[in-house]
Amino acid sequence: MINKDEFFRQVTIRICGSLQIETALCRAFEYLRGFFPLDEMYLDILDSCLGAIRRIANVKNGEALSNKPIIPLPEGLWAWIDMKPTAFIMEKSDPEVMAMSPLVNLDGNSDLVLPLRIEGNRIGHLIMRAYGDGRYDYSHTELLGSVAEPFAIALSNDLAHESVVKYRDLLLDDNRFLNRELLSQTGDEIIGGNSGLRNVMEMVGQVASLNNTVLLLGETGSGKELIANAIHSASPRKDGPFIKVNCGAIPESLIDSELFGHEKGAFTGAVTEKRGRFERAAGGTIFLDEIGELPLQAQVRFLRVLQNHEIERVGGTVSIPVDIRVIAATHRNLENMVTENRFREDLWFRLSVFPIIVPPLRHRREDVPALTRFFVENKSRELGIAMPPAIAPGALERLKNYRWPGNVRELENLVERELIRHRGGQLMFDTLLPDEKESSSTHIKAENEFQALTTLDEAIARQISAALKMSGGKIHGPGGAAELLGIKANTLRSRMDKLGIRYGRIKDKSL
Repeated sequence: MINKDEFFRQVTIRICGSLQIETALCRAFEYLRGFFPLDEMYLDILDSCLGAIRRIANVKNGEALSNKPIIPLPEGLWAWIDMKPTAFIMEKSDPEVMAMSPLVNLDGNSDLVLPLRIEGNRIGHLIMRAYGDGRYDYSHTELLGSVAEPFAIALSNDLAHESVVKYRDLLLDDNRFLNRELLSQTGDEIIGGNSGLRNVMEMVGQVASLNNTVLLLGETGSGKELIANAIHSASPRKDGPFIKVNCGAIPESLIDSELFGHEKGAFTGAVTEKRGRFERAAGGTIFLDEIGELPLQAQVRFLRVLQNHEIERVGGTVSIPVDIRVIAATHRNLENMVTENRFREDLWFRLSVFPIIVPPLRHRREDVPALTRFFVENKSRELGIAMPPAIAPGALERLKNYRWPGNVRELENLVERELIRHRGGQLMFDTLLPDEKESSSTHIKAENEFQALTTLDEAIARQISAALKMSGGKIHGPGGAAELLGIKANTLRSRMDKLGIRYGRIKDKSL
């Protein structure tokens, strides 16, 4: 005669006596095999995220196994399993058991299943297996049912621990993500800041301390991300996150979720709520690279961020305020895209208040020697070269004369290839420059793509003229051109004098 109170106590001591679920299950296995036919024992859960049975712990002949299979389960079997209130035998005469038999390798085995619930909610199952058919009867189901509670507590604790570990890993991942984004790049560290990028850095100095949106324009590989880093690092938000998003690298179907986040259950696979990049950038800066690739639907949502400083997650109904600064960048001509109805005009007006044009490398050839030396030192360190090789003087002149259709990024890659090929002596760069004709055609293509942005002064003059037109010639005060451009009136007048732009109120010709 089994003393059920003692049986319950002994099982509880064993299954709840260790924080390691495999250890606890092994101890319970050794005790239970004195009362049941028993060769294997499992703790399984029905994982709705996977649509499958997921094994949490697996014991065979008293030893924990590392093998924890995931068994896909047809939808029709979920409800059938959930209907079982207490321990039951997998009767092979049941149609549902017959359907499940090949999935769980039931042929030639007997399974006794104990549903595990906490406060009425099913969390998983304990499965006892004996080799051979017909090994279990009603007395076994009744006895096993008496210890459902300690097994449920043990499984619940393990799942809770698993959840804590998961969220810990998510936080660590978030921390690593933000550490990668938090770059301490200052203007003084930008190569060319006192030469080819001098005008750009002047504009960075004007806008960095403010909170307005900035639009960076320039060819691919010209260094727009570096300028965005400089603006963030010189701003009052420098201690906040700096989140970078390449709008062209995110599939259109995922762009809303990535930028704005989603609520749990918003779509298939949204098993938890997710913060988007805008929320992650709270208190800091978000850099939206390749803004011209943003789909029209996302452009509408993005415009709301700029206008109201709030977002709404996919599947959500509550507006979430976001304290962020936006820096956008593109190599495309957004004005042409507006004409072609591929970019919203109202978004273009919001973005183009203060454009900064980053010139291509061929327009600042004086920066090539310094950039080359920097990349040689940096790439040597990455490649494990103890002593960076010297650069032949003739090589620098050859590099300066090249057109650089790929801009700074092309120069960086070229230096890395030369270092990989290097076999001693000075770096000559005599065999690695692409064919000049090919370079010329690529250069012409790049010029055509960015033809509206030929020089920095011309682009600034166009933008000032547009602001004066919008303000009716008014420079200072509310609605004036200086306010529209986000700069001081004296600074605007000085720049207009330098560019030869006349100023004065535009008279109404109808008068």
